[in-house]
Amino acid sequence: MAPISAALAISFLPSPNRFPVPTTASSSSRIKRTARFRCCADPSSQSQKQDTAAAPPTLPPEKPTKESTSSLLGISTSTWSAGVAGLGFLETGYLTYLKLTGSEAFCPISGGGCGDVLDSDYSAIFGIPLPLVGLVAYGLATALSLQENGTDLLPGFDDLDIQLTLLLIATSMATASAYFLYILSTKFVGVSCSYCLLSAALSFTLLFIRVKDFGFERIKKFAGIQLAVAVIIALALTNSYSSATTQLKG
Repeated sequence: MAPISAALAISFLPSPNRFPVPTTASSSSRIKRTARFRCCADPSSQSQKQDTAAAPPTLPPEKPTKESTSSLLGISTSTWSAGVAGLGFLETGYLTYLKLTGSEAFCPISGGGCGDVLDSDYSAIFGIPLPLVGLVAYGLATALSLQENGTDLLPGFDDLDIQLTLLLIATSMATASAYFLYILSTKFVGVSCSYCLLSAALSFTLLFIRVKDFGFERIKKFAGIQLAVAVIIALALTNSYSSATTQLKG
């Protein structure tokens, strides 16, 4: 009896083929979804990696070229300033050569009036020849104007420093030229100096160009500095010429 009951008990046990485990289907579907997502995701990630590898390296942005803030007759103010200061540099260079060598000045107008002024006591400031001072001033103005125009001659100067320095130089030269014209009209009556008039015209033109570069509204901020520089130049010239006398040849 025992073997028969054991056989019957074994026959009533559930068979794995009759009742499949439900977890098998869900796990297989999860595996299929994962495989499908991986198949869809892998090509895009690989293409992104390929695009990143194929993309050329980004270059640093180029420095913007310097452009003048204003212009006159279609030409930048820095170019005008360099040209006017360059003419003054050539003129004062010639007069410096005449003063240091004692040569006679060629005066195309009014005969020997230019030589009279160059040989007078008013042709030097504190013992320094006046043409030499003008040569340095015009040379510095030319270099700064070229620097403003893009030529790297004086490193370490930014645009505002160059503009302000040129404005103060032009103010000083225009003040000195106005003072010299007063001396020429009061101390050298009847004498005409074409070089003096040319230098004065260049100085006033340079001042006008620099004021135009700043703008009349913006230059109001620096009017006090300009006035102080003009007063200092006038006082220095007055002190230097306090004991000067005219020396006319004729």
